[in-house]
Amino acid sequence: MEICWQFDYEIEIDQLRNLYAKAKQQQWDAARDIDWSHEIDPSRPIIDESQFLLGRLPVIQKLSKSQQETFRAHMSAHLLSQFLHGEQGALMTAAALTHAVPDYEAKLYAATQTMDEARHVEVYQTYIDRLAIIYPISPWLKHLIDVTLQSGHWVKIAIGMNMVVEGLALGAFHNMRRQTRCETLRAITESVLRDESRHVAFGSVYVGAAVADMHEDEREDIADFAFEAVKIMSDAQGGPDGKGRRASDPGFVQMLENVGIDTGDFVRDLVNASASGLRAKLPPGHVHSFRDLMMPALVRVGAITERSRERYAAAGIPIWDDLTKLESLEDPSRGDIEIPEGA
Repeated sequence: MEICWQFDYEIEIDQLRNLYAKAKQQQWDAARDIDWSHEIDPSRPIIDESQFLLGRLPVIQKLSKSQQETFRAHMSAHLLSQFLHGEQGALMTAAALTHAVPDYEAKLYAATQTMDEARHVEVYQTYIDRLAIIYPISPWLKHLIDVTLQSGHWVKIAIGMNMVVEGLALGAFHNMRRQTRCETLRAITESVLRDESRHVAFGSVYVGAAVADMHEDEREDIADFAFEAVKIMSDAQGGPDGKGRRASDPGFVQMLENVGIDTGDFVRDLVNASASGLRAKLPPGHVHSFRDLMMPALVRVGAITERSRERYAAAGIPIWDDLTKLESLEDPSRGDIEIPEGA
């Protein structure tokens, strides 16, 4: 990307001023502010078992009690490892944004996000080390972050990370907060959520204005990038309905091997479950990242154009543009996320 100096040190965008102020006020220390004295017992469910569709597969149900405990611990470790690797990707993209955004106040904000992401890497690495092992990054996630970092334009970086990847993460963190039975993981998730809400808000208040000021050809280029980013994620997740293609993930296969589960048996049961209509359904109050956060956010900032809608339709990817859930979770003027206990 081009070198982007900014010698006008006046802050002219009030919403970014507020985000930067909130980011400074809400800095936390993973070593000091998380109570690590709580026991992290890998033999106990870290996440509500009812949320694990895989637990209903015959290959899992026939495991001994100790094997099922091991499976739960390693399944949680694999999921949290993707959070960890995603946070490293966010660390790199935030650092790139600090360099590349054209406005002074945006540079200040992006610097705070860089610190946020460094802290997230630290806290998840510490937690996973106490739970099991760190599993490799899923190939699709690495590919998406690589494509984002190599895109060459700060708006594309902000869309790829702050809206697509962070949209997925924000939904996952929100659901994790509701699902986990581990006090330490809940405390981590609540702290991370406060940070992530600002990151998503940054995309809303800053990227939208930049896209609106672009020439039509530039907007179409941005829209094409947004489509490619969404398609990478959609294909990897087995489509926007989230059926998943875990068996093709080397890290997931490694997890099965560590637990002593035959990959062939697992794939067979997964195919049979899919054929019989077994699906994971989000409980009330949970967030569907594609439908509720990512796609409405892209529509809102103008990253989905009339022309690109045709590409989504051809790929069989629905465009959800209802902002109700997104706006209920996000208040861009404050850069915060409302998480009502009874929601």
